[in-house]
Amino acid sequence: MNIERLIREVSAEIGSPNMIKGAYRESSVSIFSVLQALEHSLLTVALDEKTVLEACKQARRHHIAAVCIPPYYVSTARRCLAGAGVGVCASIGVPNALMSYEAKLADIRYSLLSGADELDVCINTHAIKSGRLDEARKELSDMVRAAKGKAVVKAAVELSVFSEEEAKAVLHMVKDSGAAYVKIQNVLSGKAADPADVLYVKSILGNNVRVKIDGGVKTSTKAWELISAGADRIGLTATFDIAEKLEGR
Repeated sequence: MNIERLIREVSAEIGSPNMIKGAYRESSVSIFSVLQALEHSLLTVALDEKTVLEACKQARRHHIAAVCIPPYYVSTARRCLAGAGVGVCASIGVPNALMSYEAKLADIRYSLLSGADELDVCINTHAIKSGRLDEARKELSDMVRAAKGKAVVKAAVELSVFSEEEAKAVLHMVKDSGAAYVKIQNVLSGKAADPADVLYVKSILGNNVRVKIDGGVKTSTKAWELISAGADRIGLTATFDIAEKLEGR
């Protein structure tokens, strides 16, 4: 697929990842701003309630943006995070997009009733790959409409599975749907979060949609690079190690 070439071309025009590394200044982005961009991901198969509660306590302590969890644990997280200013983000069909349209809508309703104020939702990748963009567009618009006034929607897009033409169409679809964020997902590809991907999305959509990105972010330096490229949120599991190091400076 040629999306990597396209990203390189965009990066050359806007600023390559290496240029970002050399040009960004950690002092230009406050520690608080970094913490407010972090979303702690709790999406393992063996996740238990004790782990969720401990993570929520840590999230309160460090004032991060959100915890991202399966719908089953939304009510638990909501009780623990009440009044903390930390978002409860329900994961809907992420990362594999194997749920039906009806199942995603049911999970959205359940999550909203349980207290979610953010939703990471998978777009219908199979419809798009089969040439049925209108079907995927309708599904995403319906999900955004179901959450309107109740929760922020982040549309998860795995760029690696799309051609250049498909990727551009998908990004415009997300913008037109009213979703607040494009979530650049790297679960299926195993690719590390890359500032060039953020630059690519920004080159297509400008500032019309905010950007979340995930993929092996383990250090504050990497988080700063992504934020400097234009990322508004970062999904990760090393959240509290990074937070403690930042706050210890």
